Parts: sequence; structure tokens; C-alpha cells
Amino acid sequence: MRVAPTTSSDVFTIERAEQLKALGHPLRLRVLEMLGDDGGQSLTNRELAQRLDVDPGHLHFHVKMLLRAGLIEHAEGGKGREKPYRAVASTVRVGPELLGSRLTGDLQAAMLDEVRAGFAKRDKAQFRSAQVTGRVTPDQAIELITELVEKVSELEDPSVKPIVITAFMHPPTARGEEKS
Repeated sequence: MRVAPTTSSDVFTIERAEQLKALGHPLRLRVLEMLGDDGGQSLTNRELAQRLDVDPGHLHFHVKMLLRAGLIEHAEGGKGREKPYRAVASTVRVGPELLGSRLTGDLQAAMLDEVRAGFAKRDKAQFRSAQVTGRVTPDQAIELITELVEKVSELEDPSVKPIVITAFMHPPTARGEEKS
């Protein structure tokens, strides 16, 4: 997942279960992405709610979860109770010890929900998907995903509107499993 650069570290590695759980809701993913749009802007809860078209009170709960998880932080400025937030890093990664846990399923489900919502609300011509089943090791698959992320970073153009590229790897389901 990419979020916009801030004054903090370029990469944030999720190492605690509660941090991963904080990403297990589509609205929280949208908040993190929104804070990453337009060069790492800082937004208040009210501004986020307006841009995401949600109730500020409902959003406040999700923003606090991201704040407690350390995925966002308070930014300078703001007036009274309206304090702005920003993303803590340009890239968020899940640590290797959590990748094999059941918790990654919540994150995957939240990302898929966001993709489904995108198909329903946005210009369908902007969406493409691909799936491949391959006989490679998990380490090789991670290397391929890493290469994709690095290539996207090389091609990064600040003048282009951002898109989200989501990659998953998992063993095939019983229905999709090929006989060896």
C-alpha cells in the first residue's frame, strides 16, 4: 500500500497485530489513501469526512484507530478540536512475522471491498484485473511483488492522478486447485 511521503520515514513496517487490524476496514484504507493523495497533505477529520462523503462522527472512530496504530499522526496546524492528520510513511508494509497469520485475511478482505466499491461507483473503464496461478515458491512470489512495487516507484509521475494496484498471493482454494 502506498501513501504519500511525509517528513517521517519512507517505509512503515507493520509489526503488531493491532496495527494490521487497523487496516481491516475499507474506510480506514480510504482514509490512509486520502492522506496520501496530493503529496502527503494533512487533513482534519471534518475535511476527510467531506471528501469521503461520510459522517464526521462515524469517521472519527476510524481515524482514532489509525492514530492509535501509529499509521497516521497529528500534523502541525489546525484550530481548536480540528487537528489535521497525515500519513506516517510513503509505503506501508506488513512484517514477515504477520504475513503468515490469519490477520492478513482481514486486510485482504478490506482491500477487496474497496475494489468492489470502486467497480460500483467509479468509471469501470479505469479498472483492470489479472490473476495467474503459478508454480513458484512464496519467496519467489514476494520477489515478483517487490519488483512490481519498485517498478511502479521508478515510473512515479507527480503530474499523473494516482491509481491503486493491489497484489495478493495465496494458496489456491480447493475449487481452484490443480491436480499435481
